[in-house]
Amino acid sequence: MFWRSVVGKLWFTILLLVSFVLFILTVLLLEFFESYHIYQAEKELMQTAEKVEDILDEYEERSLALSIAEKIIDPSSRIVVAFDEEDHWISPTYKEDVPVVPMEWLYQDESLSTVFDSKETVMKEDIIPETDTHVMIVGIPLAERGSGIFVYQSLAFVEQTTSQTTKIIFLGAGIAIILTTIFAFFLSTRITSPLIKMREGAFELARGEFNTKVPILTHDEIGELAMAFNRMGRQLKFHINALNQEKEQLSGILRSMADGVITLDRKGHMLVTNPPADQFIDAWFYEHENGLPNHDLLPGELQDMLQEVITQEKEIMTELVVQGRSFVVIMTPLYDKTYVRGAVAVIRDMTEERRLDKLRKDFIANVSHELRTPISMLQGYSEAIVDDIAESKEDKNELAKIIYDESLRIGRLVNELLDLARMEAGHIQLNREFVNIHEYIERIVKKFSGLANEKNISIHVEVDDDLKQVYLDYDRIEQVLTNLLDNAIRHTEQEKQVFVKVIEEEDVQFSIHDQGIGIADEDLPFVFERFYKADKSRKRSEGGKSGTGLGLAIAKNIVEAHKGSISVHSKQGEGTTFLFKLPNDLES
Repeated sequence: MFWRSVVGKLWFTILLLVSFVLFILTVLLLEFFESYHIYQAEKELMQTAEKVEDILDEYEERSLALSIAEKIIDPSSRIVVAFDEEDHWISPTYKEDVPVVPMEWLYQDESLSTVFDSKETVMKEDIIPETDTHVMIVGIPLAERGSGIFVYQSLAFVEQTTSQTTKIIFLGAGIAIILTTIFAFFLSTRITSPLIKMREGAFELARGEFNTKVPILTHDEIGELAMAFNRMGRQLKFHINALNQEKEQLSGILRSMADGVITLDRKGHMLVTNPPADQFIDAWFYEHENGLPNHDLLPGELQDMLQEVITQEKEIMTELVVQGRSFVVIMTPLYDKTYVRGAVAVIRDMTEERRLDKLRKDFIANVSHELRTPISMLQGYSEAIVDDIAESKEDKNELAKIIYDESLRIGRLVNELLDLARMEAGHIQLNREFVNIHEYIERIVKKFSGLANEKNISIHVEVDDDLKQVYLDYDRIEQVLTNLLDNAIRHTEQEKQVFVKVIEEEDVQFSIHDQGIGIADEDLPFVFERFYKADKSRKRSEGGKSGTGLGLAIAKNIVEAHKGSISVHSKQGEGTTFLFKLPNDLES
């Protein structure tokens, strides 16, 4: 991990660079000092030879001159004064590593012999014959031909000096590398410390901590980078918050929409859905895939629509029936500039619209049916009177009575339609008051005593003793109870019973139970709809009085206007129970 870190890389880079520079510098210095030492050695040897030559020229007495020459010579050097091949002088030395050179070598060596022959000065590095001593030798000629002065010195002295110099250079290089390492770590730490804090801050940003700030320790590029990092964090927080607000707003809009919305990519994967769309998908998979919904892939019919939308690049609408409900699907392409990247499908539940449309058609048919019979009868009987078909006064009175009854029937139908229309439009006016429930129920039941006695039907009333007054609209609730009691008595056979019960629990509950023929299971869901009759033949009852099919619809609207509820339970052959509940307080 150290070598992969910025500190390790910086340290290694600086150390490598400094080491390379020190290596080049060491090589150049060693080369320079070696050449310098050799040059100085040659210069000193040449000066020594010239001094000896001056001494020999100055003093005529050879022994005195050689004695003086012996005094000035360096202990590490030797002097050879060759007067001829047989006559020569070699200075003594205290250094064992400077052996005596053989005179034959001086006269026979090609370069050294030029001192005697050509009177030229010679400088040379060579190995003394029959030894392994590497020496530097300098030779100058004397005035007499065949004579010369040679001064030589072992190169071990030069190598020793060079070795000392090399040690000093390597010591300096080592100290420089150590100092460089310390400097590199210091510099790397100074550089990487804020970078490490920025890395930690970046991890915090990645975890969603947008309030993270990096301390600004310097005012250089790293400090500017820290400032930019903090600014970036603030901008990220601002934009993330803005995106979250837009997302929440979009999600809220989608959740509040009554229509289903599905956003799709080109492959049919659902990217965004809202609850109505999820309900549609669940219903489709329940119907087609055994109840195993897949909220990633689109249903088959919509998949075909998507391919058509992508291919034709136009809006397509279709209607599907799923689980008995009617849905209209409108699919529109989504563009990425000029490229269709997917589509958005809007799913609208048209079940209620279709039902209302059917109700409208049924309403027209029912009203037409209800009005056709009495109008036909009015027309027929009135023609009979006009044409004097009825001869006696009794016959004419009977026809007039029928015409009167049918006109009353038409009036009731029109009035009930008007009442129902006002109620459904919310224009019903309630005059609520506290009513003595015992007297109220007794009075209503008494109205039906004659009809009940005709069929030998007994009406049993049970009112909670603790219940004294009920807050309701006197006339409207009487209309409800009258309708329910009338239906109960008319659909109950002779010598049966009808039960009226009023109790108070959380609300006041009114129930009317009969022992009549009951209502078929398939008719129960529709008993509160307008013009619905369990008697599909719609034949007139005795006495010319037949229900219009609006009574229960009106009763339901009156109960709901009181913020109550009404329900029905029935079994064929056992009877029917209508139950409605009313709140008994002023706030309701």
